[in-house]
Amino acid sequence: MKPKKYTGILAAMVVFAGLWGACSQASNNANQQSDERARVQVITSLGEMTLELYNETPGHRDNFLKLVEDGFYDGTLFHRVINGFMIQGGDPHSRDAVPGEPLGSGGPGYTIPAEIQEGLFHRKGALAAARQGDQINPERRSSGSQFYIVHGRRFSHEELDRMEQQMDREFSPEQREAYTTVGGTPHLDGGYTVFGQVISGMEVIDKIAALETGAADRPKEDVVMEMIILD
Repeated sequence: MKPKKYTGILAAMVVFAGLWGACSQASNNANQQSDERARVQVITSLGEMTLELYNETPGHRDNFLKLVEDGFYDGTLFHRVINGFMIQGGDPHSRDAVPGEPLGSGGPGYTIPAEIQEGLFHRKGALAAARQGDQINPERRSSGSQFYIVHGRRFSHEELDRMEQQMDREFSPEQREAYTTVGGTPHLDGGYTVFGQVISGMEVIDKIAALETGAADRPKEDVVMEMIILD
C-alpha cells in the first residue's frame, strides 16, 4: 500500500506544480501587460508625433485614450503656442474656428483629479494636462481635454540652483540631466499632471513652436491635428 500512497501524493504534487506554474505564468503575463504603455499618434499639418502614456497616471491615461477613440481631438488646433515654452491643444471650440477667434476655454464639461507624480517632470516633449490657476482651482484638477506638450529650453546648473532656492525644492539628478541637455520647463514641476512623453517626432514640436503667433498666442497658420491609438 505504501508505494501506491506515495505515488498518489507524488501525482498530486505534479498536478499542483503544473497549476502553480500556469498561475505564475498568467501572473507574469499580466504584469508584462500592465507594464506596457499605450501609444497615440498625433498627425498634424507639420508632421507626426508619437505619444507614450504613463501607467502611473491612469485617470489621465484612460480619459485621453477615450477622447482619442471618440475622435474628440480630430480637426482641432494647436491653439496656443509659445516658443521656448509649450504648444497647447484640446479645445473643441478650435475646430473650424475662424481666424482671430479667441480660443482656450473649451472642454468636455468635466475636470480630472490631479495625478502629479514626483518622478514625472517637464522635460522637452512631456505631455501634460492644462488646468485653471490655483486661485480658483486649489486642488489643481486638470482640464478634461486640454493638454500641452513641452518645448522648453536648456538650463544651466546655476539657473537650476537659483530656481531651487526660489521654489524651495530640489531637482533630482535625472531632472538636472534632462534640463541641462534636452531642456524643458522646470518651473512647472509639481504644479501640473505630466501623463506622457513624445517618443518620436520631436522635430514637429520645434516646427509648431516656431510659428508666428497673434493674439492670445494663437498661431497665424492653423495647425490641425488628428489622433489614432497605435496597436
